[in-house]
Amino acid sequence: MNLIERFFNYVSFDTQSDDKTGLTPSTPGQMIFAHHLAEELKKIGMADITIDKNGYVMATLPSNVEKDIPVIGFIAHLDTSPDMTGRKVSPQIIHNYDGNDILLNREENIVLRVQDFPEITNYIGKDLITTNGKTLLGADDKAGIAEIMTAMEYLLQHSEIKHGKIRIAFTPDEEIGQGASKFDVQEFGAKWAYTIDGGQIGELQYENFNAAVAKLNFFGRNVHPGYAKHKMINSIRIANQFISMLPRHETPKHTEDYEGFFHLTQFNGNVEQTTLTYIIRDFDKKHFENRKKEMEHLVRKINTEFGEGTCEIHIADQYFNMYEKIEQNMRVIELARKAMLDVGVVPKELPIRGGTDGAQLSFKGLLCPNIFSGGHNFHGRYEYIPVQSMEKAVEVIVKIAEMTANGKR
Repeated sequence: MNLIERFFNYVSFDTQSDDKTGLTPSTPGQMIFAHHLAEELKKIGMADITIDKNGYVMATLPSNVEKDIPVIGFIAHLDTSPDMTGRKVSPQIIHNYDGNDILLNREENIVLRVQDFPEITNYIGKDLITTNGKTLLGADDKAGIAEIMTAMEYLLQHSEIKHGKIRIAFTPDEEIGQGASKFDVQEFGAKWAYTIDGGQIGELQYENFNAAVAKLNFFGRNVHPGYAKHKMINSIRIANQFISMLPRHETPKHTEDYEGFFHLTQFNGNVEQTTLTYIIRDFDKKHFENRKKEMEHLVRKINTEFGEGTCEIHIADQYFNMYEKIEQNMRVIELARKAMLDVGVVPKELPIRGGTDGAQLSFKGLLCPNIFSGGHNFHGRYEYIPVQSMEKAVEVIVKIAEMTANGKR
């Protein structure tokens, strides 16, 4: 099975995660996909294949050299985003892309427009895999899985390429921030690893947001509106007041690079109770802590104005900036950088404006920066991935394995 056949096969599995189930994996489709991958790993000749009760798949490519070489790993995640359906994904290939708008769905006139996504013109002459306009594509992160599997199969078929022991893992629920929560670092047994979970070709990422989620409850009092003067307390209006108290330009829409933000992700309510969910993000640890304190301060202001107990806030940390750990051993970055250059890819060392399993794993003792899988516009109907970018990701994985065995680290 070649790389693209593999990818098309993988995106046919419905593995959308769900943070409301309280299970790991959070949805049954992920476990179905995990078992499918385990069977494929057996067929291509991998060893030590395991699936635990939480859906973590692990396997080994045995070393083909006698000398002592550090065990390295490659990791990708099974699930797709809960933001848009991943059922009945029907990918299509645009061969030799000509630089014009792409009609994704004629029936519903869904168009991937160059005006909206100008970076697509960087891929004129390439072959693009797109959605049919009705679902996400699932390149995040089934492209990463396909690339790791293809690289492992290539190494198994080309024994002339010397490499040490390589561990691979496919994790559940990364999209809901739980991908590394039950990952057994000791069982994995790698010195360091790479998540193949980045975007455009060349991305090499070892800085990510510090992240937290804040849930706020606003409590009101309902009274017949005809007799409500000085009696009604409308929790929706109070929640709106809280929203307006946060800095209006510190949102995802207005920030880039190393700028942090507050992002309102859910708003549900009626007169008597309204619930808000925010994610809080910042690269700088001090600024991150200040953002949490600012939200708590605004809650106190609300309670001072409307009465104690009007608003409750619960903040939970999700993950932290992996650079805090990786800066102590930058050779893992230098190795990936050299591997990219050797296969003709220009490294793009950018901060991750999000999180990966690698962030949590780095704090669990497994240094784990992030390497591109090649996709764009993840989590939505305009998602696409160039075939040639996927092929280069495979080459980078193979080259990292080879360079580690040659002592170039």
